[in-house]
Amino acid sequence: MARIITVVTAVHAPAAEHLPAAYKSLTEQDLPTGWEWQWAVQEDGETDAVLPYVPEDERVSFGQGRAGRVAMARTMALARAQGEYVKVLDADDMLTPGALARDIEALSRPDIGWATSRVLDLLPDGSTKGFDQDPPAGPVERGAVLDHWEAHDHRAQVHPATLCVRKDLLMALGGWMALPASEDTGLLLALNAVSRGWFSAEPGLLYRKWPGQVTSQAAHVHEVERVARMAVIAERARVLARSDWRFSAE
Repeated sequence: MARIITVVTAVHAPAAEHLPAAYKSLTEQDLPTGWEWQWAVQEDGETDAVLPYVPEDERVSFGQGRAGRVAMARTMALARAQGEYVKVLDADDMLTPGALARDIEALSRPDIGWATSRVLDLLPDGSTKGFDQDPPAGPVERGAVLDHWEAHDHRAQVHPATLCVRKDLLMALGGWMALPASEDTGLLLALNAVSRGWFSAEPGLLYRKWPGQVTSQAAHVHEVERVARMAVIAERARVLARSDWRFSAE
């Protein structure tokens, strides 16, 4: 029986047109022998605008529900997740060749709970741009992400949009934080508080920059909201770090 990695994508109507490109990047993945991928697409809302862009493929499932932002949509998609690993793929992004195989290889190590990779921003003109502060390839020790995040104006050295995580660990932490934004950063810091991670230096994601991108909207950088988000994220990570719980797949 094949082992499964579940790719979870939350989507709202303005980003639906990018789903075919995300799907194409999935079909181009070469997985290790005995592995298959499953794609759980969840609309944040109940419109007629998204389904026409969802491919007809038995590996793809589609769900809808009350609008509640991306964290809730991803969490609802978990109801259909059959895989032992869960990979995040935003609707407007694309995986690079080999990304899922590298995640599976990283998580084959029993002391690793989650994996991330290098990101390339995909600019409107088709060019790409990398991040100049990537950490060394290999393990990311517990607490390292929080330390870097607090020292660099709440910017982590690994990108949460590339996250692949053991499903049981994801469920134990309650999934993505119930925040209006930065919900993936909140999860990343929580994961790093209780387990070692992994960073792959090979680019694993093309992170599309476009006018409709949620993180490009003015509300995303509203100072009062941002301060509150960061405070909750940091406190959760610190509380978990002080706890006696440490995750291991062994």
